[in-house]
Amino acid sequence: MKNFFTSENFAAVNRAFLFGDAVKVSFFVRNNTLIMAEESYFYLMASMRKLRMNIPLSYTLEFFQTLFQENIINQGVQNGIINFLVYRDQTGVTLQKGNVEFYFDITETAHDVLAMQREYELDMLKEIYVNSSLLSNIRVHCPENIYAEIYAQENDLDEVILLNAHKRIARSISGNLLFLQDGKIKLAKQTEGAFISPLMENFITFLDKNNLCKVEQVEMVAFESQKAEEILLISDEKGIFPVTKIRNRSFAKTTFENWIQQWQQSFN
Repeated sequence: MKNFFTSENFAAVNRAFLFGDAVKVSFFVRNNTLIMAEESYFYLMASMRKLRMNIPLSYTLEFFQTLFQENIINQGVQNGIINFLVYRDQTGVTLQKGNVEFYFDITETAHDVLAMQREYELDMLKEIYVNSSLLSNIRVHCPENIYAEIYAQENDLDEVILLNAHKRIARSISGNLLFLQDGKIKLAKQTEGAFISPLMENFITFLDKNNLCKVEQVEMVAFESQKAEEILLISDEKGIFPVTKIRNRSFAKTTFENWIQQWQQSFN
Protein backbone atom coordinates (compact mmCIF):
# COMPACT_ATOMS: atom_id res chain seq x y z
CA MET A 1 0.00 0.00 0.00
CA LYS A 2 1.30 3.47 -0.88
CA ASN A 3 1.38 5.93 1.99
CA PHE A 4 0.56 9.18 0.17
CA PHE A 5 -2.32 10.33 -2.02
CA THR A 6 -3.22 13.42 -4.05
CA SER A 7 -6.21 15.00 -5.74
CA GLU A 8 -6.60 14.42 -9.49
CA ASN A 9 -5.16 17.79 -10.53
CA PHE A 10 -2.10 17.66 -8.29
CA ALA A 11 0.89 19.44 -9.86
CA ALA A 12 4.48 19.48 -8.63
CA VAL A 13 4.69 23.24 -9.20
CA ASN A 14 2.06 24.61 -6.86
CA ARG A 15 1.54 27.44 -4.40
CA ALA A 16 2.24 25.19 -1.41
CA PHE A 17 5.67 24.43 -2.86
CA LEU A 18 6.38 27.95 -4.10
CA PHE A 19 4.89 30.10 -1.35
CA GLY A 20 3.79 27.85 1.53
CA ASP A 21 0.17 28.65 0.60
CA ALA A 22 -1.41 25.65 2.35
CA VAL A 23 -2.98 24.45 5.57
CA LYS A 24 -2.55 21.10 7.27
CA VAL A 25 -4.94 19.15 9.51
CA SER A 26 -4.64 15.65 10.97
CA PHE A 27 -7.20 12.86 11.00
CA PHE A 28 -6.88 9.77 13.21
CA VAL A 29 -7.28 6.04 12.60
CA ARG A 30 -7.76 3.77 15.61
CA ASN A 31 -8.48 0.05 15.39
CA ASN A 32 -9.18 0.39 11.63
CA THR A 33 -11.76 3.11 12.29
CA LEU A 34 -11.69 6.86 11.65
CA ILE A 35 -12.17 8.63 14.99
CA MET A 36 -12.82 12.29 15.81
CA ALA A 37 -13.56 12.83 12.12
CA GLU A 38 -16.10 15.57 12.72
CA GLU A 39 -13.76 17.58 14.97
CA SER A 40 -10.89 17.33 12.46
CA TYR A 41 -13.20 18.21 9.56
CA PHE A 42 -14.52 21.39 11.21
CA TYR A 43 -10.94 22.39 12.08
CA LEU A 44 -10.01 21.94 8.40
CA MET A 45 -12.93 24.11 7.27
CA ALA A 46 -12.04 26.81 9.82
CA SER A 47 -8.38 26.74 8.76
CA MET A 48 -9.28 27.11 5.07
CA ARG A 49 -11.58 30.04 5.86
CA LYS A 50 -8.85 31.77 7.85
CA LEU A 51 -6.51 31.49 4.86
CA ARG A 52 -9.31 32.80 2.59
CA MET A 53 -9.43 29.62 0.50
CA ASN A 54 -12.21 28.83 -1.94
CA ILE A 55 -13.80 25.78 -0.28
CA PRO A 56 -15.32 23.36 -2.84
CA LEU A 57 -18.95 22.40 -2.31
CA SER A 58 -17.80 18.77 -2.50
CA TYR A 59 -15.75 19.17 0.70
CA THR A 60 -18.33 17.65 3.01
CA LEU A 61 -17.68 15.46 6.03
CA GLU A 62 -18.97 12.49 4.01
CA PHE A 63 -16.45 13.27 1.23
CA PHE A 64 -13.52 12.94 3.62
CA GLN A 65 -14.95 9.89 5.37
CA THR A 66 -15.29 8.14 2.00
CA LEU A 67 -11.86 9.33 0.84
CA PHE A 68 -10.12 7.89 3.90
CA GLN A 69 -12.30 4.78 3.99
CA GLU A 70 -11.31 3.82 0.44
CA ASN A 71 -7.63 4.75 0.60
CA ILE A 72 -6.73 4.04 4.24
CA ILE A 73 -9.28 1.98 6.18
CA ASN A 74 -10.06 -0.51 3.41
CA GLN A 75 -6.33 -1.06 2.89
CA GLY A 76 -6.03 -2.52 6.37
CA VAL A 77 -4.46 0.33 8.32
CA GLN A 78 -5.15 -0.31 12.01
CA ASN A 79 -3.63 2.73 13.69
CA GLY A 80 -2.14 5.87 12.25
CA ILE A 81 -2.24 9.63 11.71
CA ILE A 82 -3.40 11.08 8.40
CA ASN A 83 -1.80 14.45 7.72
CA PHE A 84 -3.99 16.23 5.18
CA LEU A 85 -2.59 19.25 3.32
CA VAL A 86 -4.84 21.45 1.17
CA TYR A 87 -3.32 24.14 -1.02
CA ARG A 88 -4.37 26.81 -3.48
CA ASP A 89 -3.53 26.32 -7.15
CA GLN A 90 -2.80 29.10 -9.64
CA THR A 91 -5.97 28.92 -11.76
CA GLY A 92 -7.91 31.80 -10.24
CA VAL A 93 -8.08 35.38 -11.51
CA THR A 94 -7.54 36.32 -7.86
CA LEU A 95 -6.04 34.22 -5.08
CA GLN A 96 -9.34 33.99 -3.23
CA LYS A 97 -11.05 32.50 -6.31
CA GLY A 98 -8.31 29.96 -7.03
CA ASN A 99 -9.20 26.28 -6.89
CA VAL A 100 -7.75 24.07 -4.17
CA GLU A 101 -6.08 20.69 -4.40
CA PHE A 102 -4.90 18.30 -1.71
CA TYR A 103 -2.17 15.92 -0.66
CA PHE A 104 -2.28 13.55 2.29
CA ASP A 105 -0.13 10.83 3.77
CA ILE A 106 -0.56 8.22 6.48
CA THR A 107 1.94 7.46 9.21
CA GLU A 108 1.07 4.04 10.58
CA THR A 109 1.79 3.32 14.23
CA ALA A 110 2.42 -0.03 15.87
CA HIS A 111 0.53 1.17 18.94
CA ASP A 112 -2.84 2.72 19.72
CA VAL A 113 -2.88 6.17 18.12
CA LEU A 114 -4.19 7.57 21.44
CA ALA A 115 -1.50 5.91 23.55
CA MET A 116 1.26 7.77 25.34
CA GLN A 117 4.50 7.28 23.40
CA ARG A 118 8.16 7.52 24.36
CA GLU A 119 9.51 10.04 26.85
CA TYR A 120 10.60 13.42 25.50
CA GLU A 121 13.41 15.73 26.56
CA LEU A 122 12.83 19.43 25.89
CA ASP A 123 14.51 22.77 26.33
CA MET A 124 13.35 26.33 25.85
CA LEU A 125 14.28 28.22 22.68
CA LYS A 126 14.84 31.92 23.38
CA GLU A 127 16.52 33.02 20.15
CA ILE A 128 13.31 33.41 18.15
CA TYR A 129 9.64 33.95 18.94
CA VAL A 130 6.44 32.68 17.36
CA ASN A 131 3.56 34.94 16.39
CA SER A 132 0.28 35.21 18.27
CA SER A 133 -2.00 36.42 15.48
CA LEU A 134 -5.05 35.21 13.53
CA LEU A 135 -3.05 32.53 11.68
CA SER A 136 -0.93 31.38 14.63
CA ASN A 137 -3.50 28.81 15.80
CA ILE A 138 -3.64 26.86 12.53
CA ARG A 139 -0.96 24.74 10.92
CA VAL A 140 0.47 26.86 8.14
CA HIS A 141 4.01 27.44 6.87
CA CYS A 142 6.12 28.62 9.81
CA PRO A 143 9.87 29.23 9.38
CA GLU A 144 10.21 29.43 13.18
CA ASN A 145 9.32 25.73 13.33
CA ILE A 146 12.08 24.88 10.87
CA TYR A 147 14.65 26.82 12.86
CA ALA A 148 13.45 25.22 16.10
CA GLU A 149 13.60 21.71 14.67
CA ILE A 150 17.21 22.23 13.58
CA TYR A 151 18.03 23.61 17.02
CA ALA A 152 16.48 20.54 18.67
CA GLN A 153 18.44 18.15 16.45
CA GLU A 154 21.73 19.96 17.03
CA ASN A 155 21.22 19.81 20.80
CA ASP A 156 19.98 16.20 20.99
CA LEU A 157 16.50 17.26 22.05
CA ASP A 158 13.18 15.74 21.06
CA GLU A 159 11.33 19.07 20.95
CA VAL A 160 11.59 22.64 22.20
CA ILE A 161 9.30 25.06 24.04
CA LEU A 162 8.57 28.10 21.88
CA LEU A 163 7.82 31.53 23.33
CA ASN A 164 5.81 34.38 21.86
CA ALA A 165 6.97 37.98 21.51
CA HIS A 166 5.89 38.66 25.11
CA LYS A 167 8.33 35.93 26.25
CA ARG A 168 5.46 33.74 27.41
CA ILE A 169 4.98 30.06 26.60
CA ALA A 170 3.13 29.50 23.30
CA ARG A 171 3.60 25.87 22.25
CA SER A 172 6.15 23.33 21.03
CA ILE A 173 7.21 22.82 17.41
CA SER A 174 4.46 20.34 16.58
CA GLY A 175 1.90 20.63 19.37
CA ASN A 176 0.69 22.03 22.66
CA LEU A 177 2.02 21.59 26.19
CA LEU A 178 -0.10 20.70 29.21
CA PHE A 179 1.39 21.51 32.61
CA LEU A 180 0.05 19.66 35.66
CA GLN A 181 0.54 21.55 38.92
CA ASP A 182 -1.32 21.41 42.23
CA GLY A 183 -4.10 19.26 40.79
CA LYS A 184 -4.76 21.59 37.83
CA ILE A 185 -3.72 21.54 34.20
CA LYS A 186 -2.47 24.78 32.71
CA LEU A 187 -2.06 25.36 28.99
CA ALA A 188 -1.35 28.42 26.91
CA LYS A 189 -4.29 30.40 25.56
CA GLN A 190 -4.79 30.37 21.81
CA THR A 191 -4.19 34.12 21.87
CA GLU A 192 -0.68 33.31 23.11
CA GLY A 193 0.13 31.35 19.93
CA ALA A 194 -1.03 27.85 20.90
CA PHE A 195 -2.40 25.56 18.19
CA ILE A 196 -6.05 24.64 17.85
CA SER A 197 -5.94 20.87 18.37
CA PRO A 198 -8.89 18.48 17.97
CA LEU A 199 -6.83 15.76 19.68
CA MET A 200 -6.07 17.89 22.73
CA GLU A 201 -9.61 19.30 22.89
CA ASN A 202 -11.05 15.79 22.99
CA PHE A 203 -8.70 14.81 25.82
CA ILE A 204 -9.35 17.85 28.02
CA THR A 205 -13.10 17.58 27.39
CA PHE A 206 -12.90 13.99 28.66
CA LEU A 207 -11.08 15.15 31.80
CA ASP A 208 -13.67 17.85 32.44
CA LYS A 209 -16.72 15.64 31.86
CA ASN A 210 -15.38 13.01 34.22
CA ASN A 211 -14.32 15.55 36.87
CA LEU A 212 -10.75 14.24 36.74
CA CYS A 213 -8.99 17.58 36.58
CA LYS A 214 -9.66 21.27 36.11
CA VAL A 215 -8.10 22.77 32.99
CA GLU A 216 -7.14 26.44 32.76
CA GLN A 217 -6.02 28.33 29.65
CA VAL A 218 -3.59 30.95 30.90
CA GLU A 219 -0.70 33.25 30.12
CA MET A 220 2.49 31.55 31.35
CA VAL A 221 5.87 33.13 31.75
CA ALA A 222 8.79 30.95 30.76
CA PHE A 223 9.98 29.86 34.22
CA GLU A 224 6.55 28.39 35.08
CA SER A 225 7.45 25.26 33.13
CA GLN A 226 9.88 24.39 35.93
CA LYS A 227 7.09 24.47 38.54
CA ALA A 228 5.08 21.67 36.91
CA GLU A 229 4.88 18.20 38.40
CA GLU A 230 4.13 16.60 35.03
CA ILE A 231 4.13 17.85 31.43
CA LEU A 232 2.35 16.33 28.45
CA LEU A 233 2.95 17.21 24.80
CA ILE A 234 -0.04 16.60 22.50
CA SER A 235 0.67 16.87 18.79
CA ASP A 236 -2.02 16.22 16.18
CA GLU A 237 0.78 15.55 13.71
CA LYS A 238 2.86 13.11 15.79
CA GLY A 239 0.89 11.87 18.80
CA ILE A 240 1.12 12.09 22.60
CA PHE A 241 4.39 12.26 24.55
CA PRO A 242 5.27 12.67 28.23
CA VAL A 243 7.91 15.31 28.85
CA THR A 244 10.20 13.86 31.48
CA LYS A 245 13.16 16.24 31.28
CA ILE A 246 13.80 19.94 30.70
CA ARG A 247 17.46 20.78 31.24
CA ASN A 248 18.37 19.37 34.67
CA ARG A 249 14.78 19.11 35.87
CA SER A 250 12.98 15.75 35.69
CA PHE A 251 9.22 15.25 35.62
CA ALA A 252 6.95 12.35 36.47
CA LYS A 253 4.33 10.98 34.07
CA THR A 254 2.12 8.63 36.13
CA THR A 255 -0.94 10.90 36.47
CA PHE A 256 -1.12 11.77 32.79
CA GLU A 257 -0.45 8.12 31.94
CA ASN A 258 -3.43 7.04 34.03
CA TRP A 259 -5.73 9.66 32.48
CA ILE A 260 -4.63 8.74 28.95
CA GLN A 261 -5.47 5.09 29.60
CA GLN A 262 -8.94 6.04 30.87
CA TRP A 263 -9.43 8.26 27.81
CA GLN A 264 -8.48 5.38 25.50
CA GLN A 265 -11.01 3.10 27.19
CA SER A 266 -13.77 5.67 26.59
CA PHE A 267 -13.44 5.01 22.83
CA ASN A 268 -13.96 1.26 23.19
